[in-house]
Amino acid sequence: MRHNKKFNHLGRKTAHRGAMLSNMATSLIMHKRIFTTVPKAKELRKFVEPIITRSKEDTTHSRREVFSLLQSKAAVTELFQSVSQKVADRPGGYTRIIKTGFRLGDNAAMCFIELVDFNENMLGDGGAKKAKTRRSRRKGGTAAAAPAADASKAKEAKKKEEAPVKETAKEEAPVQETLKEDLPQPEAAQADAEKTGEE
Repeated sequence: MRHNKKFNHLGRKTAHRGAMLSNMATSLIMHKRIFTTVPKAKELRKFVEPIITRSKEDTTHSRREVFSLLQSKAAVTELFQSVSQKVADRPGGYTRIIKTGFRLGDNAAMCFIELVDFNENMLGDGGAKKAKTRRSRRKGGTAAAAPAADASKAKEAKKKEEAPVKETAKEEAPVQETLKEDLPQPEAAQADAEKTGEE
């Protein structure tokens, strides 16, 4: 029985799995972001984060240990030169998994796994947070007065826009009445008009 063994074998033998994770870690370090399935990304995160932590201490011993896992001199150089500088003040959590949907062929859950400190878009959003404004229910005070003044100005502007429309409607009404008077009326209507005039 395999109680409490939560290790995901990813459908591979040990040697195949180790080589795959090593290659994926190398790609992640070199390209800063890779596209893969969610289970592989979760296993890769457990594999690569201790390696990145090891890179914070630039010694011959730590370089040799990292090289034994990555098997790539270019990746080791990139890790110790640029990645370790960016993550120097971060206490873990160097990677981020962003789910992107499902693969068309086999409907596997897909995602991006990326190094957190190299995504400039996410870093920009986190740095510039909007100041929170407290909405008050009381009527007094400058915080409540300012929105009320803005609302009253907006109402006045709306009334001004609607006012010319109403005036033009009033101007058109007498014109229509004069047009009715000028038009020739049928004989029956003329007779009715004469009777009312006599009364």
